[in-house]
Amino acid sequence: MSRRYDCSEPMERTRGIAESVSAVRRGELIVLPTDTVYGVGADAFTPAAVTALLDAKGRGREMPPPVLVGSVRAATALIEDLGTYGQDLIDEFWPGALTLVCRANQNLLWDLGETKGTVAVRMPMHELAVELLKETGPLAVSSANATGKPAARTVDEAEEMLGDAVSVYLDAGPSGHAEASTIVDLTGSIPRLLRAGAIPEDKIRSVVGVLLTDEDEDEDLTTEPTDASADAPHEESEKPSLTKDEPAAPSLVKDEPAPAEEGLSLRKDDNA
Repeated sequence: MSRRYDCSEPMERTRGIAESVSAVRRGELIVLPTDTVYGVGADAFTPAAVTALLDAKGRGREMPPPVLVGSVRAATALIEDLGTYGQDLIDEFWPGALTLVCRANQNLLWDLGETKGTVAVRMPMHELAVELLKETGPLAVSSANATGKPAARTVDEAEEMLGDAVSVYLDAGPSGHAEASTIVDLTGSIPRLLRAGAIPEDKIRSVVGVLLTDEDEDEDLTTEPTDASADAPHEESEKPSLTKDEPAAPSLVKDEPAPAEEGLSLRKDDNA
């Protein structure tokens, strides 16, 4: 049976965080507030828990969840390389509504789904969420809704859709009305905007200089010579797989949130 905690009350908040940490360690699902929408979370390093998260939302492994972290150190332990611009983007926009898609650390023992070797990671700007993440370590977190339904802005909405599939609901009142996070792919030599969101494109460009978009790709296609290769369909494998802290040793993941939404395929309604 699900348990719900009113985090506006100090004692309830403390109990709720403690119960959430215990639930995550048991491989169960929790619902937590973020700076965008409510998210449903699971231990990123427990494959059965990630599978339960996908099942609760009604989606398959082809749509792995992003990973949320409670610190920059936690994020950098999850990835192979931030590239030329990753650290600058983190310094400017984290914590906040920017999801970065990077090549995942190959030494990590986890299974988020069909990620094609990437991970989508974000540090939310939400005090309760960050406090929780520092206790649990990286969480696979997707918007707290059934696939195809609007993202939950309240615990009531999340509970109506997810019910007893979730063990603990943390109620922090209505979520902010921010858009879903902006998603930037850093797996190539030039950053690519995968989804416009809460952080405007021009602010991203002010940090990275050049930012590729779908429009750029379309323009390139119209200027290429017409031949058999130009008519061939685009291979999905060429796009990074988006998936919301620790290197090879899983124990470090728990001690320090250093070893985390919509490539992993992040939907417009799917980034907590």
